[in-house]
Amino acid sequence: MPRGGPLAAASDIKLAQAAAGGDRAAFAELVRRAAPHAWSTLRRMGAQPAPADDLTQDTLLVALRAIASYRGEAAFASWAARIAAREYLQHIRKNARLMLTAEPVNADTPDDPAAAHGVRLDLDMALARLKPVEQLCVSLCHGAGFTHDEIAAELDIPLGTAKSHVTRALKKLRRLMRDEQEERRA
Repeated sequence: MPRGGPLAAASDIKLAQAAAGGDRAAFAELVRRAAPHAWSTLRRMGAQPAPADDLTQDTLLVALRAIASYRGEAAFASWAARIAAREYLQHIRKNARLMLTAEPVNADTPDDPAAAHGVRLDLDMALARLKPVEQLCVSLCHGAGFTHDEIAAELDIPLGTAKSHVTRALKKLRRLMRDEQEERRA
């Protein structure tokens, strides 16, 4: 039997159909699969750990309410990550303290057990060094699968600005990752 019980081998679409019919165990399996990806998407978009936890819960509640609309065109975790991205955007709009034009926040404080033991992904460190709007745009594009048009619409910015933020962020990420690799070699 696969790890996680008999539901662990079921497809996302079968689990979603069962969950739509009220099967709590099926939805629990979908949550097990999707929650880490949703949380990671939120963190890479710039959410701090505690709000990311709350927003992940909100995401899963939205997913449960909308489970009948899941069509299986992508993995359930990817579908949930898109919901998480939209939840984070709503959170930004409601939270006046969060400024997209602010400078990057200090990423030195570990926010998960792996980071506390010195194991931290270079990408996460590099993302944390971007301006919040760049971090958000590149995470929406490459983490949550939004198109440039969708990013522009969600953030209420011109399409060219959305494209510029993504392009600039990718260029900075490449430079930061390259610099980090060179430092390790030295």
